[in-house]
Amino acid sequence: MRRTLLPAVTALVLAGCGGEATYPGSSADEPQGGGTPDVACTQPPTPPAEPRSYTQDDLPEPLSGEQETLAATIETTCGDIELELYAGDAPQTVASFAFLAQEGYWEDSACHRLVTSGIFVLQCGDPTGTGQGSPGYAFGIENAPPEGLYPPGTLAMARTQDPDSNGGQFFIVYDDTQLPVEGGGYSIFGRVTAGLDIVETVAAEGNDSGGTAPAQPISLLSVSVDD
Repeated sequence: MRRTLLPAVTALVLAGCGGEATYPGSSADEPQGGGTPDVACTQPPTPPAEPRSYTQDDLPEPLSGEQETLAATIETTCGDIELELYAGDAPQTVASFAFLAQEGYWEDSACHRLVTSGIFVLQCGDPTGTGQGSPGYAFGIENAPPEGLYPPGTLAMARTQDPDSNGGQFFIVYDDTQLPVEGGGYSIFGRVTAGLDIVETVAAEGNDSGGTAPAQPISLLSVSVDD
């Protein structure tokens, strides 16, 4: 089953937002981006021939420590994207993200979907590059904004219409986006603290001819989460 934002999302007209959008666990600090980015991309690697796969029994337990946030880094072919993960607000999602990062699940995987109209997201996290890949386990929604507002820099989970289909695919929002709240919305589990200009640069190039992949290819080389 294709793991993506709900099909109707791509037809949405972005509603105007009054004032700065906020959400649980967000920071007043703006993600670093904007201006004239200086981003250079290297040739994407060959994706894994046999992506790692797990079972539902491998789903890690939700985090239960005192740390409300964790730092993480996504190394891409276009530079590093620094993250703050909301361990307190999305303990199951962050636990899964940290597990898959440690496992090297995303190594050499392409970001397969870019949306530049109505909503503004770069979707990554599928080692197959098809939008149908999954780690083999799934879990439910956490920390979805009730108003459906996803400001620039938001890190959230992609899913099918099944609210319990969160797995390994995620998206980064690069401009104010409103998503449907029907069905539970989409789990926010972090924000970009540096490197949003990378996503903005990729988005500015648009989609490849006749497809949904970004015209400027970008692949994940590694993901690390600080203890």
